[in-house]
Amino acid sequence: MRYIEIKDSDKIIGRSPYLVKNPKDNKNNWSKVFGNNNPINLELGMGRGEFIINMAKAHPNINFIGLELYESQMVKAVERLKTLNLPNLLLINSDAREIGEIFGKEIDTIYLTFSEPWPKKQDEKKRFTHESYLRLYDRIFKKDKHIILKTDNKGLFAYSLETLSQYWYSFERVSLDLHNDENPIPNIMTDFEKNYQKERRPIYYVDARFVK
Repeated sequence: MRYIEIKDSDKIIGRSPYLVKNPKDNKNNWSKVFGNNNPINLELGMGRGEFIINMAKAHPNINFIGLELYESQMVKAVERLKTLNLPNLLLINSDAREIGEIFGKEIDTIYLTFSEPWPKKQDEKKRFTHESYLRLYDRIFKKDKHIILKTDNKGLFAYSLETLSQYWYSFERVSLDLHNDENPIPNIMTDFEKNYQKERRPIYYVDARFVK
């Protein structure tokens, strides 16, 4: 997916009090950074931040971290945060492959919301539900492994169900059309998701957990 480059995006996000400048320095100490022992939930590929910001607003007793590789994508998030006071939210500008260097066993839930599907076979290892990533997540989960995934890409969804099940995750909830599910699932939408809803595009959802 191509993103619009925003001039001086690194400087714009760098001025935000929500951005953690040297995240690797906080490995094994994120509870101290937040100043409490509340659960810590991580979104990989937070994009423009609507999901993680609204999750933090809705759940003040949970700490949230949004991680995004592209600075230009994060500009919208820091702009949204200018008028908000969310002590339970932090942002990280980093590659998801570095999370093992950023976190110890500190994360309770990982959100994968509309991740890049990487449909070509040669790009399979870039998918956030590839086995190499699942092994990486093992290194940062605090106790139980808990992944929540939403996507509009049927191929990525089918692939993810397969890789998660092969990795011995069980599925607590699965939806093939989240917005029209007979048993409504609590849902905070991303910017992309709002557009997809207008287009009546089905949203695929899985809540997967591996209990040790």
